[in-house]
Order: sequence, then structure tokens, then C-alpha cells
Amino acid sequence: MENQAQLLQEIVGLLTILVKRDALQTTTIKEMGSVGFTPKRIAELLQTSPNSVSVTLHKSKKAKNKDHKTN
Repeated sequence: MENQAQLLQEIVGLLTILVKRDALQTTTIKEMGSVGFTPKRIAELLQTSPNSVSVTLHKSKKAKNKDHKTN
């Protein structure tokens, strides 16, 4: 059982590297948020703070709402 947990952690680490490659962190955060990841989980995976993730998601939502009102 411990080997499975370690293997899963390694897979998550490798996927995180792939996600971060050639992508802006804000873009990655928006995409992860759009598929249901929580700010806390996004922060853990991207090795950043949950507050930073929450602020990015909030700004994204605010900008999206502003775009809808102007169109």
C-alpha cells in the first residue's frame, strides 16, 4: 500500500512538471479551477499559496463577468 501511495505521489509530481512547462501559472490555475480543483489543491500541486490561487481565480472570474457585461 505504501508503494502505491509513493507511486501516485511521483505521478502527481511528474504531471505537475508537465503542466507547468511552457504555461503561465495564471493560465494553469484558471484551467485547473475550471475543472473543479479547489484553491487548496491547486496550490499544493503548483507549490504556491492557496491565497495566491484564490486571488487569481477571483480576478479571472471578475474579468469574465466584466466581459459578459460589455458584450
